[in-house]
Amino acid sequence: MKKLWRWVGLVVIYIIGIYLSLLSGVYLLDGRTALDTKKIDNNIKKLRMYPWFNELYEHEEHHRSFFANIKVRKYLESSIRVSRLLNNEREQKRFIRMLEEVAQVRKK
Repeated sequence: MKKLWRWVGLVVIYIIGIYLSLLSGVYLLDGRTALDTKKIDNNIKKLRMYPWFNELYEHEEHHRSFFANIKVRKYLESSIRVSRLLNNEREQKRFIRMLEEVAQVRKK
């Protein structure tokens, strides 16, 4: 019986680890911490179909952030965050605020 509970505990810990790695963009299985450029580009392509995002993307002040800023790229790497961005107006406002903060830091 103790072995069964030990296995259940290990499975739960493993599932939690996978969930956290998906949220943070860090891959636990292969130890990779680099950003996935192909995934980011695909998510940007998906977002560019929406006028509100396309306007941000083409705005000179924010355009560079999509290629150079790690915080923005890490956000765009997550398919979960991108789908939330598409479906949630509050999340869109939060993303725009993040872009504006990045632009302010760059100006200094």
